[in-house]
Amino acid sequence: MTREDHHDAGRGRRIEPRIDWTHGTTAADGHPRATVPARRDRSRARWLAAMAVAVVLLLSVIFLRQPLADLLWPQTRVQALLDQAHQALRAGRLDAADGTGARQLYEAAQALDTDRTEASEGLRRVAQAALASADDALRQDRFEEARAHLALARELQVPRPQADAFAARLRAREVEHAGIDGLLAAAARAHADERLWGGEDTALPLYRRVLALQPTRIEALEGREDALSDLLHQAAQRLQRGELGDAAARVTAARSFDPGHVDLPRVEAAMATAVDARRRAATRDLARGRLPSARSAYEAILSAMPGDDVARQGLEQVGVAYARQAERHAGDFDFVQAQQALERARLLAPQSPRVAQAVQAITRAREVRQRQDAALSIPPRERERRVAALLAKMAQAEAQGHWLTPPGESAYDTLRAAQALSPDSADVKQAATRLLPAVRRCYEDELRANRIRRAQACQQAWQTLLPRDPALPDARRRLAEKWIAVGTERLGAGDVAFAAQSLQEARALDGAVPGLEDFEARVRVAQAATAP
Repeated sequence: MTREDHHDAGRGRRIEPRIDWTHGTTAADGHPRATVPARRDRSRARWLAAMAVAVVLLLSVIFLRQPLADLLWPQTRVQALLDQAHQALRAGRLDAADGTGARQLYEAAQALDTDRTEASEGLRRVAQAALASADDALRQDRFEEARAHLALARELQVPRPQADAFAARLRAREVEHAGIDGLLAAAARAHADERLWGGEDTALPLYRRVLALQPTRIEALEGREDALSDLLHQAAQRLQRGELGDAAARVTAARSFDPGHVDLPRVEAAMATAVDARRRAATRDLARGRLPSARSAYEAILSAMPGDDVARQGLEQVGVAYARQAERHAGDFDFVQAQQALERARLLAPQSPRVAQAVQAITRAREVRQRQDAALSIPPRERERRVAALLAKMAQAEAQGHWLTPPGESAYDTLRAAQALSPDSADVKQAATRLLPAVRRCYEDELRANRIRRAQACQQAWQTLLPRDPALPDARRRLAEKWIAVGTERLGAGDVAFAAQSLQEARALDGAVPGLEDFEARVRVAQAATAP
């Protein structure tokens, strides 16, 4: 560098950098400068960032279905909603379920921006417009439409004096239009014909219409009081005849017209007493095997009180009893009676395991009958061989305690199969004689050991082998008492579900067993306490 160059540099003149295209740039003072490729990288990065922003905005428009202006300037959307609401208000479209009504549009704008007052002012204008529309409808006797507009105005908080004044005008116009005197005359005629309720042209609904228009009309008040007294008297008469369903329907209707009627508590108390009496009668009938009477009583209770759990469970127990009856008929090879009892059981207790047992019993009995028929064509020696094999199989099942299950392999099933092949065989008779005491011993042993389910299986085998054994009722009662004892113990430990199952088992065995009603009451209290 020349002396002049140094002189010029000292005066601050610009010195051009020297460029090395392979190593970068270097200024005259020796400091490195950015290379051209680095500037290109920065330009490329800025370009990619701009493209990314554009893509994000484009995707927002596509996937969010929201205008770009709404993302950048939310107030634009609010103003658009306000403009649409103004147009809907001018067009008289005040309320629309699809969101295009003035009310919905103003509310949407208000939700987006609570600071702006245009939306709340618009809603006040909608309320006033609704009241004006109600007035127009009233002048043309369109009462339903007038009531709908009045309801909208009240929802939008139109001043209460305005709404009440219009409601009074509406009621007066309806009275004038309907003809109160005509309604009262029609109600009196229906009352005289004892058509008290059940249709809009009956006495009580007509009196209600009059009182809706003129709440203080003396004739309507007195007429409704007399009609309700007559209706409750009809309910009491039906209670005396045991028609719980009809009585309950009349009591419910009376309560809907006037829950404070003076005669209502007395008839409701009589209804509760009648239901309790019918429930006790149903329990007795079930315990004594009078299944049609028990079923009728429980169904009558449910017609009066559809939510009565005791009656519903009682019907299920009737179904279980029909299942037992089906098993007994199957044991006698009376398949017609067995099938009829099974159908009743399926109707009343479709989920009960006892119904499934009855189906198995009928199936086993049919197989035994078929084997009996087939045995007639079997040669004597082959028959003896088969009987011996069945008795050996029976002894094996007996040793394992398989009295009734599994089907086809149990001691009972193999004994019946042997009886079908050779009912007069001495070995078969000896096996039958041995099996019944063994089943009884099983019942006693398992009951003493508190193995209640195994004891019940042995009791069922006993009942199947000798359904008319005089000792069976006492065995069922003792088993029911054991279920109550075990259920009480588990209830004290907080196991409400097991206690409820114990209650069902005890009732199915003996509906009149001592302590059942007290145990049932405690289970009901526990269930109510643990209900969600």
